[in-house]
Amino acid sequence: MSGYDDRGRSEITTTEIDGKSYGVSMRIIFDGIEHVGRLWFAEEGWDDDGIPDRGAFPGRTREEVIALARRLNAHELAQRYRRAQAEKRRFHNLRRVTDEILAKIRYLNQVGISMRAGLLDIEGAAQELELTERQLHELVDRLRPTAGVEDDD
Repeated sequence: MSGYDDRGRSEITTTEIDGKSYGVSMRIIFDGIEHVGRLWFAEEGWDDDGIPDRGAFPGRTREEVIALARRLNAHELAQRYRRAQAEKRRFHNLRRVTDEILAKIRYLNQVGISMRAGLLDIEGAAQELELTERQLHELVDRLRPTAGVEDDD
């Protein structure tokens, strides 16, 4: 298997940190070699996904990764939550533009590959490549105004 296969989320536990209750879940992906899980902390009663911890839990199976996370005690979960909180993404607009740029670059590459493989006619593909390149330039123009600007998302 190549690429990443999102194995979804698994509920790990509920924990109390600083007087608030948090649901702890784990998002697990398979990267073609191993399963990798990351903890997510969501305040009870909130509808959002919460905030991710950057620490990774690698394992041979999904069950092994979940077992590693479930072995964490309350103190270790609190430490991981505080780290996630300290590193929480603050520049949402810049991230959105960056994600859009990456998606356009992937699309540009796919159109080029399809054209060279004869799956798309050259004229139509050339127009699509030109349009995508223009869109990339517009996105790049949006980088400077959003860089360093904190926002609430």
